[in-house]
This record gives sequence, structure tokens and C-alpha cells, in this order.
Amino acid sequence: MNYLDRLQHVTVLGAAGKMGSGILLLTAVEVADLMLLPENKGKSFVVNTMDLSNDALAGVMRYLRVQVRKLAEKKTVRLRELYKDNKQLIENGDIIDQYVFDVMNVVRPVTTIDSAYQSTLIFEAVSENADLKIKLFKQIDTNNANEPLYFTNTSSVPIHHLEENANLKGRILGFHFYNPPAVQKLVELIVTDHTESETEAFAREYAKKLRKKIVPSNDFAGFIGNGHFMRDGLYGIHEAERLMKEDGFTFPEAVYTIDKISREFLIRPMGIFQLVDYVGLDVCSFIMQVMNPYLSNEDLHSQLLDKMNELGVKGGQFSDGSQKDGFLQYEKGRPVGAYDLAAKEYVLFSDIQEKCDRKIGPAPGSLKPWKLVNFDKEKGDLLNTYFAELNQSDSFGANLAKNYHLNSKKIGLKLVETGVAKSEDDVNMVLLTGFYHAYGPINNYLD
Repeated sequence: MNYLDRLQHVTVLGAAGKMGSGILLLTAVEVADLMLLPENKGKSFVVNTMDLSNDALAGVMRYLRVQVRKLAEKKTVRLRELYKDNKQLIENGDIIDQYVFDVMNVVRPVTTIDSAYQSTLIFEAVSENADLKIKLFKQIDTNNANEPLYFTNTSSVPIHHLEENANLKGRILGFHFYNPPAVQKLVELIVTDHTESETEAFAREYAKKLRKKIVPSNDFAGFIGNGHFMRDGLYGIHEAERLMKEDGFTFPEAVYTIDKISREFLIRPMGIFQLVDYVGLDVCSFIMQVMNPYLSNEDLHSQLLDKMNELGVKGGQFSDGSQKDGFLQYEKGRPVGAYDLAAKEYVLFSDIQEKCDRKIGPAPGSLKPWKLVNFDKEKGDLLNTYFAELNQSDSFGANLAKNYHLNSKKIGLKLVETGVAKSEDDVNMVLLTGFYHAYGPINNYLD
């Protein structure tokens, strides 16, 4: 079955979720673009948009319509070529309207799994629950005579576990988009020892058509992205706990300090607590639980995360994409406070910032914000100069940053040593592309 055949009948499971909606957008646009080619005239194309709630499906259809229009407005030249035989479409606005209609017309919102029984390609973006994924795969495969390919967006469950328990025999692989899928360029591709060549070949062609950058990961729980992030996040949490125990910091002060160090001193787009909030404290806890049974001599667990979740402080996003409060409190998307476990309320940064910054001490003079560094053509020189100064500094904040940086590098090297990543370059690429870091964790800036 060739590329076109596979995309004539697609189902996206969990399509109304944060990841599923992005996968749906990318797939619906790719399918519609194929449908509009002259050689495909008269062929039918369907993208089943499956989720449990009709309300959620209505929301994702609204999202899809808005996003498709935005995409159409950026490619009017291409659309004019596609619609050149339609003499009724003259103005750009008319062409854009027609394109939105055509994309939406291939999409079928459904709440029952029966619709997937005719599909030749299944994208799965349900929750990180291996049993649920296996149940869905088995039910579809039992009732589907087309031997569909299964692309799972799991960021933690080993693919071989899904393959073996759903009896998919080489027709499944990990195709892990990064959030948001429509914007992020990175895809982690995970195959098993049994993955069929056709399955992988289609995945690579699909990624190429979407202009995604593939980084291969070996089939270990958490893969490269969460393999690094979960351990990096735990280190930040443990450092905050250490500051409370050894240096007399309150919980909000410790969170503020570690978040600032990991954002400003390490030149990252987000501090570690802000990133955990973005993903969701409950999601991070769940991913660690998924990974733990597959790890030896290591326990990915945080009692602090458990406590925050018990209190209902979970982070994540509202349906409109705005940030929920977690370790940090947010106003207009910006952190303005930190949670106080003792008082069970937020403390504003303005009440603790001066004290914490005085303890942290001054940053090296060459330090620039992430945005200025990351997009500078001379980024390498800027980073070399900065880390040389950081290495010479003996301030409290500099030492925190150096230790954090070296631990991040240690995590990256361990991913290669244990065979999770195929190379140091792959680890760096995931952090550079998937997490927008200004530099990869495996580097020679500090020793």
C-alpha cells in the first residue's frame, strides 16, 4: 500500500486533546492537499476525528476551522495553482474559503470506535495509559481487515509493549510529536525489532511532507525527550528541597530561586518549574509512574509532586491554551508568584524577589536573555564567553547553575550510555528542537 493509499482513510484517536488536535490539523491538511491534486480527482478521503465527548469534538472543529484559515492565508500562491481549473474562484478570499471548506469536508467527527474499522492509518493520542492504548488497538485490529498502521504519540510507553500486547506484528511505531504539533518541528521516531520496513518508510515520508525533523530514539521507556526532562525536573525539585533543608529557604523562595537559575543562568526559554507547570504536575507524575517499571536501579518519583497533586495544584492549560497555576502563579501567561505549601496559597514574587536575588548574587556580565542568544548568528561565541565567566564565578547562584548544568549533561550522557539515544547529537537535537534550548546538554562549556 503506497503513501496515497494509506492516507485515504485515517482515524485520529483522542483528536480533541492538546496533542490530538494538532495531529488532526496536520493530517487533515496533508490529506486535503493530496485530494486536490488533479491526478486524485474522484478519489475519496476521510479523516475520522474521534473523541468521547461531542462538546470536545465541537471545540476541536472550531479550532480546526480557525487554524486551517490561518494556514490558507499563508499559502495563497500554492492554492491558486491547486484551484486554477475552477474559474469561479478569482479573489484570494474566495480561494481561501473554498480551501477551508475542502479541508473541513474530509473531517468526520465521531464518538464511536467503529469508524476506525475501515481505516488504513491510525494516529493515537489518548492519555499515557498503556492498557487503554492496547485495548483500543486490539479492538480496531480485530475488526479491521485493512491491516492499518498504528502511529502512537506516546512519550513514555515502550512501543514493543504495545506491539506485543496488541499483537500488531510490526505495524506500530512511536511517532512522538512535540507540543504544539503544528508548530514544533521535532518528531521522535521509535521502532521496534519487528517494525516492518513499510511502516517506517511511510513514517519518514509523512514526516518529510510535514517538514518535520526526525530524531530516532531506541525503544526505552520515556525515550530521549522525557528521559531527559523527567530527570531534569526531578533534579530541580530536589534542589529546591535541599535549599529548604540546608539553607533555610521557604518553599516559595526555593521554587523562585531554582526556577530563576534554570531559566536565566542556564539561558532556557522556561525555568524548570514553569516547564513542569506547562506540561502539568499530574502529567509529569503519571509519566514517571509509566517509566518506573522499566527502569533498574532508579526511582523516578517525587513526594513533593504527590503532595501538590493531592492539593489539586496541577498546572496544565485551560481549554483556551492559557496557563493554569501550578508551582507558580500566572498572570497573562507570566509567572508572578510561587505556591506556599505551608499556607496553601500563593506568595507573590514581589514579596520574596529582593531577598532571593540578593542571595543568588549577580549573574555574569555577559549574560543575555534566551531569546537574544538563541536567535543570534553568533550564538556559539556568546555561549562560550558566558560559560567561561560563569565558570569563574563563585556566587551562590553561579554554583547552583553550574551544578544544574553538569547534571543536565550527566543525564544526556547516560541516555547514550544506556542505549536510549543512538548518539550525543540526537540527545542535543531533541533538547534544541523539542525544548527550544539554546544549546544541547552534552557540550564542553563546563567540565
